[in-house]
Amino acid sequence: MSDLLVRAARGERTERPPVWLMRQAGRYIPEYRDIREQYSFKEAIKTPEVAERITLLPWELFQPDGLVMFSDILTVLEPLGFDYHIESGVGPVVSNPVMSPDDVPMESNDVATEIDYVGKLLTRLQNSVGDRTSIIGFAGGPYTLASYVVGDESASRKPIRRFRANHPDAFRDLLEAFTDVVCEYVEYQVEHGADVVQVFDTWAGVLTPDDYREFVLPLHKRIFDAIDVPSIVFARHPGGKLDLLRESGADVVGLDWTVDMADARETLGDTPVQGNLDPSYLLGNPEFIREKTHDVIENAGDSGHILNLGHGIDRNTPVENAKAFVEAAKEIDR
Repeated sequence: MSDLLVRAARGERTERPPVWLMRQAGRYIPEYRDIREQYSFKEAIKTPEVAERITLLPWELFQPDGLVMFSDILTVLEPLGFDYHIESGVGPVVSNPVMSPDDVPMESNDVATEIDYVGKLLTRLQNSVGDRTSIIGFAGGPYTLASYVVGDESASRKPIRRFRANHPDAFRDLLEAFTDVVCEYVEYQVEHGADVVQVFDTWAGVLTPDDYREFVLPLHKRIFDAIDVPSIVFARHPGGKLDLLRESGADVVGLDWTVDMADARETLGDTPVQGNLDPSYLLGNPEFIREKTHDVIENAGDSGHILNLGHGIDRNTPVENAKAFVEAAKEIDR
């Protein structure tokens, strides 16, 4: 296994920053769009050979230091009995949402049985490229998962926040249910070959620091305690919660593009970080991308930094621009 990413996640000084992109194997790649014409999103993630093919597309294009498995954070809805689909132009739609405390699931099915296709994908990836790069698994965080199953879609996640205000006990039960499943799921990923695991609790950034501390932080600690490989936590727009994210137990704190890298490094001290180029910068020309990427690398320092975007890559990004971003990291020689 190429361990550059793993070493950076452990806080070590590296000869250059390891680099990968969130939503790495996505719609900006023409070959991905071709595959998706043959398979629906759920068909693609549930068919290991198809998911492997999609996962490997970035490797064939620019050989990043980590390959993130092609899957979705909503796969863990299945063991809890939720039915979902991806609606074009809308996003995830849950057919049986939580509308009242009575809808909160009290038990779950076995993760290894319900989503065994993820384990099969990870095994295939380890067999195909696992000795040349790090395989990245991932899961959704409990608050983000809950935000998708409660009520209707909202950019500010108001339905889940309303549910928390009106039904605090049921809100806590829902987060606990997701935490139990996520703990089982991340252990399953490591058993099947994940070298690094990222937890996307993207929407936890909308919480007040007090709510994050009370409701989510203890659950994050449980999840990261269950991960035996380097781990990354990511919340979009974390605001004044960087210290709390450090307390989560994750080895690395992911930073979105709204966070000043130099300030974050000062706040977090020796805690490794990931990020955080503004994804819109990849819509510029290659020289601009190189310049801005090098600024991030310089501000992050020469140890404990995984280069990434501050959020997922934009679907309109030219492939050559994604390649320019990766090459900007690879040309660093410390």
